[in-house]
This record gives sequence, structure tokens and C-alpha cells, in this order.
Amino acid sequence: MAGRGKLIAVIGDEDTVTGFLLGGIGELNKNRHPNFLVVEKDTTINEIEDTFRQFLNRDDIGIILINQYIAEMVRHALDAHQRSIPAVLEIPSKEHPYDATKDSILRRARGMFTAEDLR
Repeated sequence: MAGRGKLIAVIGDEDTVTGFLLGGIGELNKNRHPNFLVVEKDTTINEIEDTFRQFLNRDDIGIILINQYIAEMVRHALDAHQRSIPAVLEIPSKEHPYDATKDSILRRARGMFTAEDLR
């Protein structure tokens, strides 16, 4: 990875992943593993969690984007992630709007600051 930046990984529904792929984020690593997972009706929670953990352990990934409703399915895995890289960001999907109260990263960030810090 010398001289190259880190990749963005995406775990999401077909519309979300397709949009990011059209934007140019699709890559295969040296083992031919993609940096995205399309979650469909028949995708199991274990598949989602395994892919999330694989993305966490890849040294070529710097950011993981995950649809918030999918993040809810593997919330325990997201909550266990404590490192700053790769950063995990929950994003809305076409069918499921973003709900800040469910975002574990945002909740953690809010706990780091007091109202006085934000003035």
C-alpha cells in the first residue's frame, strides 16, 4: 500500500452499494476480496458480521460505510469496535432514514464533550 491511500468499504442495500460503485469505490484486494457487500433478503446476519469483521482487519480499508438499518442487525459488532481506523459511519438508505439516536459512534462522540466544550 506504499504511496496509496486507504479504501472506503460499503455494506449496504443494492441501491446504496451501486451508487458508491458508480462513484468509483469498488476494489479487489490482492486476495481478490471486494471492499463491498450487497445485503439482500437472503443475506444472513452471520454473513454481514463476518464481512464487517473482515473489513475491520484489512489494512487497506480506512472507512467502512454501513446502512444504519443493517448496522442495527450487527450492533454488537459495531459497539465492540474501538479503534479510530477504520472509521465506521452509519448512513441512511432510500427506504430507511437516518436516526441519530441509533448511531453508536455519534453517541460515543457526544459522551466525549460537554456543553461547555461546544461553545
